[in-house]
Amino acid sequence: MAWLQIRSEGGVLLLRVEDLDGPRMKPESIQGTLEDLQWLGLDWDGDPVLQSRRGLAYEMALDHLKAKGLVYPCVCTRSEIERAQSAPQESLDHGRPYPGLCRGRFSNAEEAKARSGRDPAWRFRVEEGEEVCFHDKVHGPLRIDVSKDSGDFVVAKKDGLPAYQLAVVVDDLAFGVTQVLRGDDLLSSTARQLLLIRALGGQPPSYAHVPLVLGPDGRRLAKRHGDSRISMYRNKGVPSQRILGLLAHSLGLREDAEPVTAPALLDAFDLDKIPKTPWVFHGFFGNQS
Repeated sequence: MAWLQIRSEGGVLLLRVEDLDGPRMKPESIQGTLEDLQWLGLDWDGDPVLQSRRGLAYEMALDHLKAKGLVYPCVCTRSEIERAQSAPQESLDHGRPYPGLCRGRFSNAEEAKARSGRDPAWRFRVEEGEEVCFHDKVHGPLRIDVSKDSGDFVVAKKDGLPAYQLAVVVDDLAFGVTQVLRGDDLLSSTARQLLLIRALGGQPPSYAHVPLVLGPDGRRLAKRHGDSRISMYRNKGVPSQRILGLLAHSLGLREDAEPVTAPALLDAFDLDKIPKTPWVFHGFFGNQS
């Protein structure tokens, strides 16, 4: 969908590899993803951007937030946070926001390490009642109270790597991204990212959050549903046009799932016509819904 949106508007499409997930990221998986995209006929402009090679940019952004007093060190463990969140006085109506255990507890990272014996993460301060308003191209106008949705959120992990929220914001600003299309499971992340964009003095892109692909159990399609990788179908000899035809049908761009190429879908693409409900995938040869 991102390819169709940008190519139909004559824009520049960037390919970013978010490979900061430590041991789970393998070079062969990155190469395999690039090959899958090329096999499907989905191209991009310029060289792929690997986040693992942009550490200095993330460090500079974090230093900027530290200098402005917008972040603080946090040594909370997952179990400590869960115990605090389950206390009777804590509201769970908004996805268990961080209860602020380390806010104001330490003056710097060195003190946090010395007193706790743990390497600290860094959290962005969210003020009580801090609301973020934005317009999504799929969901329309939205208002999210970040203090209730997440509370103070992590921008750098205890291993020194940037968290997802900070890394994507720094990259979007650095590369002049003006449009973002992604899954609607990241709607609440958008509010946090807009706070970071404001703190870093940047201009936000426009956003379109689209429904996810789900498995038959109603959960996001993943390994638990079996092997649904593009490469698996490619290795079995399924033509790329068949996969694109099924995807086009799921988006309401074609009445049937007959084989099609990506460029053939450009004239019919209209984000306003995309279904607002998730697509349930029953396997490439199953009945889709």
